[in-house]
Amino acid sequence: MQIHYLSEKNSILNHFLGEIRAVNIHKDAMRFRRNIERIGEIMSYELSQQLKYESIEIQTPLGIKETTKIADKIVICSILRAGLAMHLGFLNYFDQAENGFISAYRHHPANDDNFEIRVEYQAIADINNKCLLLVDPMLATGQSIVAVYNKLMEHGNPETIHIAVIIAAPEGIAYLEKQLPENCHLWIGALDEKLNEHSYIIPGLGDAGDLAYGIKL
Repeated sequence: MQIHYLSEKNSILNHFLGEIRAVNIHKDAMRFRRNIERIGEIMSYELSQQLKYESIEIQTPLGIKETTKIADKIVICSILRAGLAMHLGFLNYFDQAENGFISAYRHHPANDDNFEIRVEYQAIADINNKCLLLVDPMLATGQSIVAVYNKLMEHGNPETIHIAVIIAAPEGIAYLEKQLPENCHLWIGALDEKLNEHSYIIPGLGDAGDLAYGIKL
């Protein structure tokens, strides 16, 4: 798997990463969602440099100009519900993309720290021979992304796969490297220290879904 760490060089990305972590800022749900969306836009730009392009000619008011356009047929798929704001950021840039939405959550059958990932709702465009962008703000254990990936592969075989996460733990990255094919690209906004005993990212930012959309039952 090819891994791209985007916060290693200073940019406006790091500014927004700081704001989504800061407890005195991120409790403003509207600002949190907007910052996640803007991070999605920045990651879209970085990721776009790995896509395929084709040469075209366009008619301007004064002549003909040779340029390029994206040749990949893109499908953006986000993991509900935390991925929605990030999805919008990607869609702002890849505005001709098809879309998909899939749910994945931690189920604690014994009401302790042990959990299994359940994948339920899904609505996904045809991904055969297309460029699949799988987006989710947090990469903790990696189990949700792998479960979603396996479910999506039941419906088709994409030509290329890009996974974009905003904050990742080393344990999750290692799990993806073992479970996913080598031709996947993993885009990471920020690499954090570790997972705690509850499998949450440290220092992280809290629950991205709750911060964006409110506490769930």
